[in-house]
Amino acid sequence: MAKKRVTRKQLLKGPDEFISFSSRLLESAIKYKVQISFALGVVALLIIVVSGIRYFSNKAENTAFALLDQAVIGYNFIVKDSGPEKAYQNISQNFDFIIKKYSRRDAAKLVRLIYANICYNAGDYEKATALYNKSLQDFKNYPSINTFILSGTGYNCEAKKDYKAAVNYFEMIVSQSGAIMKDQALFNLGRLYATMGENEKSIAAFKKIISDYTDSIYIELARERING
Repeated sequence: MAKKRVTRKQLLKGPDEFISFSSRLLESAIKYKVQISFALGVVALLIIVVSGIRYFSNKAENTAFALLDQAVIGYNFIVKDSGPEKAYQNISQNFDFIIKKYSRRDAAKLVRLIYANICYNAGDYEKATALYNKSLQDFKNYPSINTFILSGTGYNCEAKKDYKAAVNYFEMIVSQSGAIMKDQALFNLGRLYATMGENEKSIAAFKKIISDYTDSIYIELARERING
């Protein structure tokens, strides 16, 4: 079966796809009261977020998730018409309220992760940094989710032009045994090394995609980078 072609814009736009997906995820979770799963990025990822933890176990938890669902829907509605900055200005207080009021609830973990991406998209990189760092602790026992957060943090550091820190986060993904998204991390490393003037490391990262990830959607872009 032929692979669906992915555009450069889709490949390079970072973690913002998570926002619209979250709304659908919460709708299904509330309807079926099942463990929550994530589908992230441009590849088909389906991973369990929390195993053995029951969401919606009491009224407060249920309320927190319902408020989160409303906040995400409100964000998506505004962002379509006015963009991520305006949506952030109008909806940030809702996320701050949920985090403060339900800080001890499982829902707060998901709130912080979604909110981190909203802050990133709106350009509030410092707040995104704090939320990503907290999310790394929230999901430290869930490697696949942790990998996604590392990637989001890397994009966030790049946006702040802290390229050295961004490289560190993507290198963490590449060095992890069995981590997902390694080819994406390598592609980002190739870009960042080139930006930093470390051309040998940049070429090495692109070559590793070609040699080790033969089915990667980044191969064509890696070849173009190597060939100039």
